Amino acid sequence: MAKLLFRLHNVTDEEAGEVRDLLMSHGFDTYETHAGFFRMGVEAIWLRDERQLDQAREVLDDYQQARGTRVRAEHQDALAKGEAPTLWRRLAAHPVQVLLVLIAVALIGAISLLPFMTMLGD
Repeated sequence: MAKLLFRLHNVTDEEAGEVRDLLMSHGFDTYETHAGFFRMGVEAIWLRDERQLDQAREVLDDYQQARGTRVRAEHQDALAKGEAPTLWRRLAAHPVQVLLVLIAVALIGAISLLPFMTMLGD
């Protein structure tokens, strides 16, 4: 029976591709499912042969530990160089987008508080 090996929900295309290549290079028999049009399914990579489960999990654990170390090092490097994304850099790069998000947050807050504000006036 197939076993869930790796969920693809909220995973970057880069990481998903690396995981696919890793599993294929180690000879694991896998297949993928997609969430579907209404996002009701499970977007994941499944292992067909559950006898390979421990070995596959070990390979994935090693990969994820190495990836975490690499990504943290890249982030620290970006911080040291002053290239890490910050609110001010995003505002400078996409001022209209940031402004629209702030307006949307303010509108949602105002609409949420409106019933309470009218109660105070009575």
